[in-house]
This record gives sequence, structure tokens and C-alpha cells, in this order.
Amino acid sequence: MIIGFEAKRAFKNNTGLGNYSRMLICGLAHEHNEVRSILYSPDMSGDYRNYFTSYANISTRKPSGFDRHFPNLWRSHGIAMHLKTDKVDIFHGLSHELPHGIPHSIKRVVTMHDLIVWRHPQYYRPFDRLAHRVKQRHSCRIADAVVAISESTKQDLIKYMHVPESKIHVIYQSCDPIFWQPITVDERHDITKMYHLPEKYVVCVGTIEERKNQRTVVKAIAKLPQDIHLVIVGRQRGRYYYEVMSEIKAQKLTNRVHFVSNADFEDFPALYANAIASVYMSHFEGFGIPILESMCCDTPVVTSNVSSMPEAGGDAALYASPDNPDEVAQQLMRIIEDPNLRADLVAKGRVQREKFSQKKVIADLYNLYTTLVPQDEDDF
Repeated sequence: MIIGFEAKRAFKNNTGLGNYSRMLICGLAHEHNEVRSILYSPDMSGDYRNYFTSYANISTRKPSGFDRHFPNLWRSHGIAMHLKTDKVDIFHGLSHELPHGIPHSIKRVVTMHDLIVWRHPQYYRPFDRLAHRVKQRHSCRIADAVVAISESTKQDLIKYMHVPESKIHVIYQSCDPIFWQPITVDERHDITKMYHLPEKYVVCVGTIEERKNQRTVVKAIAKLPQDIHLVIVGRQRGRYYYEVMSEIKAQKLTNRVHFVSNADFEDFPALYANAIASVYMSHFEGFGIPILESMCCDTPVVTSNVSSMPEAGGDAALYASPDNPDEVAQQLMRIIEDPNLRADLVAKGRVQREKFSQKKVIADLYNLYTTLVPQDEDDF
């Protein structure tokens, strides 16, 4: 079986969509060496240019000749011309999009992470909103199978784009393998020194933007004891960052809130593990990967009681309204004050996280592929 992947974000994106793409591509290559993967991307430079070279069953294709001058056009319309020549059986768009012109003999799969552009259009500029909606409608319409990364996303696909339920397959995402590795005492100590971390802190991971709702977290921290700090790990983006800064000053928390905007990805597990708790009060997520990352690092989580967050956290997290800092503070205090509760959440997290292991995700995805393109024993 030959799988083609639209892989721009696998090479260029260092956050959620990129991590999902790399996890899936490498996981499939590791678990099924009989499957050949071809990665189609207009640009293979950047931090991840050598990420896939250790896998003999992964190859790449990028635009050549005249197409090099129009990379976005090649990505949306030019990829299809290569698929028959490359003998691709299935083409999988890993982030909401499928190119135009895919031959009907090739099965088409698209992963839909969320429908934020439909649920919360205020987060997008008008042109971007229109462009995303057009691409998503096209992709779901032509796909033979739509992968939803949560039941929440599945219900949104049915509600907002009227995708037939029979076409949707819920296959959860996992997080990077580094979060599943043990973290040593020395590693934790080194990270504390490197990032000048306070002794007691709550960690909040995510791009600083309105949807991620760090402002409510700041208000909640103001209600906690003075020795509890907040460490915000994420890129600083636009106007909302300054709103968060204004809130910090208004709450007189300048000395208790710390920003880490340039952390190496390899340091994230220890940043979680050193924390008393993780807090993730997003207004909406397709899945909520920091919840899973926290559980993998044995860090108790307080998260929002909306969209997919309860699905990700199960009974291993505590929940609060994303618009109620009092509730958030109360749930954090329960973790801080009750070591038995903390131990119980860690134990439940070790069970809950297994639902999202890379091995399970890849098995579910492979089962979908073989349903679309049945394999004979002679193919193995």
C-alpha cells in the first residue's frame, strides 16, 4: 500500500498540526514497514527537514521546474498530477485540506481537527474565514473518509457542514513520543535552572491568544496563595498578549507570572513535570493536546468543561467554566491542598492517556486504510 500525505505542516509547523502530522507519519512508518509513504510539500526546509530520513519507507516529492515559482498553487492543484505516476492508493490530507483534481481511482481521506472557523468566526479575519470554510467544505465533500480527532469534532461536522455520519471516523490523536518517556530528577533540575522557574508553579501551555483564554487563568492565580506562581509557555501573539499583560498588572502579579516563549520542544515534558498542576482553560478545542501531555507527565490538570476537553481528560482531570476564575482557582486549590486527590488524578491519568497512545492511534488509522483499500496476503 502506498499512502500519499499532504505534508506541508509536517515540515514547517512546530505546534499542534505539525506535531500531529509528524506523529502520524512516523508512527505509521514504524508500525507498518510494508506501507510506503510519500510526503508532498512545496517546502521541505526548516527545523524538520531531516525528521523523516531515518525511515526507509518514507519518500518525498516537491514541485520542480515552473511549479517551484507557484508553491501554493502546486499544493492546491499540482499535487494531483503526481499521484497516478507515484501509484498512490490513498491520499490523506492531514490538516483540513485535500488538493483539487485527485483521480477518482485514489481513495481520499482528510483529517478535521476542529471547526473553530464555524463555531467562533470572530477569531478570523473575513477573508481567512471564507477561505477556510471553502477549503473545508470541498475537502469533506470529496473525501471518501473524514477523520475527526474527537467526538466533539464529529458532532460539529454533522451540525455545521452536514457531513454524513457514515463518512466520519473518530480517531483520536496522540502527543509526541517524548512525553511518554520517563523524566529524571536531573532533567527536572536542569530545566528549573535553565528557565529560572519558581519553586511552586502552575503551568499553562498554549499560544497566547484570545481563544486560549490565559486572561482567566491570570485572574484565578490572583486568588491563590502568594507562593504559587504561574508559568505561561507559548508564543506571544498580537493584541491579546497585551491584554494579558494589562491583567497581570491590574492583579499585581508581575512577580508571580513568568513567560517562556522560546522553550525547546524537548524541554516541555520537564516544564510540565515540575509544575504543581497544569491549567488549560481554552474556550474551544478540537481535542486539547496539553491535557494529554500533562497526563503523560503525571501532572494533574484543571481544564474547561466545554467542547472536547472533558473527552480528552475523562475522570483524570478537574473541570471549571472557562469564564469563571473563581471556579478555576477552587479546582487548583483542591490539587494544591489535597495530596490524596493529586495522587488519584495522576493514577487516573495513567489509565486515561492509554486511550490516546500512538500505537492505538496508528492501529485505528491503519484499519481505516485497509477498509478503503483491502490488502491481500500477497501484499505483505
